[in-house]
Amino acid sequence: MASEILSAFEDWSNVEQAAKTLDHLTRETVDEAARTLFDAGALVAEDTPEAERDARVHHDWGAWTPEASFFHYAVQDVYDDVPFAEEPVLVEPVGLPAMFTGYPDVPRLPLPRRPADLRAPYERVLYRRRTHRDFSPDPVPLDVLAALMATVFGPVDFIDSGQGPVFRRTSPQGGARQEIDAYLGVLNVSDLDPGWYHYNALQHSLELLTEGFTGQEAGYLCADQDWCRDAAFLVVLAARLERMSVKYRAPRTYRACLLDAGHLGQTFALTATALGLGPAQTAAFRDSAIAERCRLDNTGRTPLYVLASGSPHLDPQNLPSPTTPATWRDITLSAP
Repeated sequence: MASEILSAFEDWSNVEQAAKTLDHLTRETVDEAARTLFDAGALVAEDTPEAERDARVHHDWGAWTPEASFFHYAVQDVYDDVPFAEEPVLVEPVGLPAMFTGYPDVPRLPLPRRPADLRAPYERVLYRRRTHRDFSPDPVPLDVLAALMATVFGPVDFIDSGQGPVFRRTSPQGGARQEIDAYLGVLNVSDLDPGWYHYNALQHSLELLTEGFTGQEAGYLCADQDWCRDAAFLVVLAARLERMSVKYRAPRTYRACLLDAGHLGQTFALTATALGLGPAQTAAFRDSAIAERCRLDNTGRTPLYVLASGSPHLDPQNLPSPTTPATWRDITLSAP
């Protein structure tokens, strides 16, 4: 019944008007339900501070309501009632999940361990980093791919977290839980057949999950973005949620998972640039189809982000146009 009552107050209305809309309910029932919903904050009164705030929320979040706004506000201020602990206690009887993901029953390809030349000046790498949408047909050398995966996703060292060992990467990750695994969709890499692989960070190897992968499928998986068809490979960042939830119980932790994926994406982009590749990334992809391709259950192991790369095209056609005086004509540069 609550949804019926709320729908009657979708526009500003009083109890009498709402009762006429809900003619199968008595006025007393509508009045009692409306008061209960008002006390719970689900209804607001016109010309009140609460109504003004509700209007601001609608203005700022309207395009994404209700899913994004619900998540954002539902996980705000979660530490007001529960004191933050530097070392949250593991919830028993749940044990520690495995530090690394592996697929022992599939074909495996150990990757070259030759160190990459990452000595390009930081300033040059930082300012040359751009999102690429054009790739050449030249395959990416396997040793370059190996260097990229090891640098971004491989362990740097191991530390004692107080609740067992964890490893660190070149990107910051919440609590060093390393809940993000990397899955590789190969299209154009030398000495590597097209298909979907899991990057085994412990063994620095690729585990073949499914054979075959085409540019057409890459475009479809990435929400019909044509530029994905010409990339040499995609990298799917998938969260293994138990590695986080076993330690951090607050639902806000999912924010940290999203941030962790972003940290890895930035390190991926800078490392690819330093290796002479063209990096790209997208949050637009078909979650369920990607999960199926990567053999993820899409519940406890779910895709969060898709990265891509390839050899940069010598004559890119999808570059953004430089600004002109006309570009700036009707732009407001600052606002209160």
